[in-house]
Amino acid sequence: MGVEAVVALLQATPETPACVVSLSGNQAVRLPLVECVQMTQGVQKAMDEKRFKEAVQLRGRSFEGNLNIYQQLCIKKPDSQITKSGCNVAVINVGAPAAGMNAAVRSAVRVGISEGHKMFAVYDGFEGFAKGQIKEIGWSDVGGWTGQGGSILGTKRILPAKYLKDIASQMRAHSINALLIIGGFEAYLGLLELSAAREKHEEFCVPMIMVPATVSNNVPGSDFSIGADTALNTITDTCDRIKQSASGTKRRVFIIETMGGYCGYLANMGALSAGADAAYIFEEPFDIRDLQSNVEHLTEKMKTSIQRGLVLRNESCNENYTTDFIYQLYSEEGRGVFDCRKNVLGHMQQGGAPSPFDRNFGTKISARAMQWITGKLKEMQGKGRKFVTDDSICVLGINQRNLLFRPVAELKEETDFEHRIPKVQWWLKLRPLMKILAKYKASFEVSVPSQLDHVHFGPEEPAAI
Repeated sequence: MGVEAVVALLQATPETPACVVSLSGNQAVRLPLVECVQMTQGVQKAMDEKRFKEAVQLRGRSFEGNLNIYQQLCIKKPDSQITKSGCNVAVINVGAPAAGMNAAVRSAVRVGISEGHKMFAVYDGFEGFAKGQIKEIGWSDVGGWTGQGGSILGTKRILPAKYLKDIASQMRAHSINALLIIGGFEAYLGLLELSAAREKHEEFCVPMIMVPATVSNNVPGSDFSIGADTALNTITDTCDRIKQSASGTKRRVFIIETMGGYCGYLANMGALSAGADAAYIFEEPFDIRDLQSNVEHLTEKMKTSIQRGLVLRNESCNENYTTDFIYQLYSEEGRGVFDCRKNVLGHMQQGGAPSPFDRNFGTKISARAMQWITGKLKEMQGKGRKFVTDDSICVLGINQRNLLFRPVAELKEETDFEHRIPKVQWWLKLRPLMKILAKYKASFEVSVPSQLDHVHFGPEEPAAI
């Protein structure tokens, strides 16, 4: 937002109206100051005149959506008021545990029950599914799950390919009409495998939707995934503590290794928030000359009043330039100027209790997924047809300022399956910003001269942040 404000000033002319830099989804936007003030006053006026419905609408789409979901989740309607749909919906966790998964399960179960479905929990991923570890789950069974870390249902990285026949028979036995998968890249691969098996097994011809939940934030079709925020908080917090430990000893550089597979999201954003001097990631290849220039830069920095450095490295950024190699290189090249320490953060990054952002994000995105399932099941009511189209097997993700349902068949083209990352990642454009803040000479590209947005209330799907 700070960068957007500076860019707005540089692009402004004497005729440009005053603007407010605001955040919409994961994008900084400029709004006219006059409209913002009018809207704020409009909310207060509506409140004073007891026009509460209008006040809620004036607060914005996100606020309205949050309020509706909260009301749906907090109080259970009496059974007499719930129209039974006669549909069974299963919820499953797949992949590595991510903070916020339990909040997503709770939200899915409660929204499903309030919409008249019978909810089933599948334990221990696809392997548990094949073995029949499926139980009906009720409203009160998920009480207090929001703040729990990890995955209460149990989660495994095993893919469904070798269990397809067993999973199909379990779906038939429990007459499952829809499937909600909460997980990371394995969940995405699993969804592709189930999609491919639709011709052989008609049990898979049901609506299936995936909610991205992984600390690596590497799921195609979504800018964010549940768990990544908690992991970033842990990384930033640890980096701050590590920097603090150097406050007594002068001239020290820390090399920190983060998780994320080949996806450099945690290393890059962790470096940005912890004020690191460099971050090595797979998406931006680097060589010995880059390492050398970083060492020289740190040597210069040690001559100033700030006598400590921080370097982050993604675990798979380069198979030869390992954390040990970088540590030894920095130690040798910096001899007499600074000393070096290395830290591998490991599994602590998966975080304990989920952050407020992950709890809310998991709750909102999962509730939206259940509403999509209800919509799909209603469409087909009475027609008795099977779901065979691509748009009945989707990934739900945030894309810039909108919630999007993307068919997995469409996302195949955008995926680098070898490295388990999307081909295009939005956060890479923030790389130059980190270099500028670390006092490197770098240019920050402003793609288009931004226009003033307007405060609007549109029918389009709001981002769930």
